[in-house]
Amino acid sequence: MEAADRPARLAVGVLGAGKVGSALGSALAQAGHRVVAASGVSDASQRWAAARLGVEPVRPDQVVAAAQLILLTVPDDALPDLVGGLAATGADLHGKILVHCSGAYGLSVLDPAARKGALPLALHPVMTFTGRDDDLNRITGCSFGVTAPEPLRPIAEALVIEMGGEPVWIADADRPLYHAALANASNHMVTLIAESEELLGRIGVDHPGRMLGPLLGAALDNVLRLGLSALTGPVVRGDAGTVRKHVDALILAAPEAADAYVALARLTADRALAAGLLKPEEAERLLDALGGNIWT
Repeated sequence: MEAADRPARLAVGVLGAGKVGSALGSALAQAGHRVVAASGVSDASQRWAAARLGVEPVRPDQVVAAAQLILLTVPDDALPDLVGGLAATGADLHGKILVHCSGAYGLSVLDPAARKGALPLALHPVMTFTGRDDDLNRITGCSFGVTAPEPLRPIAEALVIEMGGEPVWIADADRPLYHAALANASNHMVTLIAESEELLGRIGVDHPGRMLGPLLGAALDNVLRLGLSALTGPVVRGDAGTVRKHVDALILAAPEAADAYVALARLTADRALAAGLLKPEEAERLLDALGGNIWT
């Protein structure tokens, strides 16, 4: 059966046809749903609406009127005002599936619309989108953090599966911690790698990314397979002298990086000590090298 011939195909609207909205809208279209309307404020969003979704951008109220399933893919800070505005303007939301894709928010942000009869879902793709043509391919196999009222859980999970993703249930109260964990791993990793590339560039390394690539690839593979037991380096070895040299060098070259190094080294030592990878006497030496107490 062709995707478009499957039952229960929906008319899809996208409020915020940016990197995420245009990718998810395209994924739903590939599953046989019909993208019928989209809105976007920026020039890029309007281009993506036309190029990726095949629709000319219209006003948000027109998107709501035309669609049965509405993706709310705006920045997190804009989401409460958008939902509140839709409810306040008297848009007909009754029976419409309203999906936000924010990791940080749960269902409460959709309460104003739910009181008007909307069916609220939170579907957060655990993926980074860049606006490049390969964004759609990135959805295949990626996890989605799914939160929904229990009666709507089958709908939420089915939509994720149709897009090629893997639904992972996240309790509503756990959404902030869920999102913090993801941001800590992905966003801060980018910052740390960029910082390391800059430091290597300062000492004349022509292609820092080429140097770091194999090391980082191996480290990521190891930790995902082996967990904390994959940890290597001077902290887990208890090499307090080496750690002190690192801190001293960073204080001279990039004081802000030194602060981050100390904080992460402490966290690493704390985890290694708790896991039995670091001996107490080694931890004490590291305390002096890091200038503070591991334990709180």
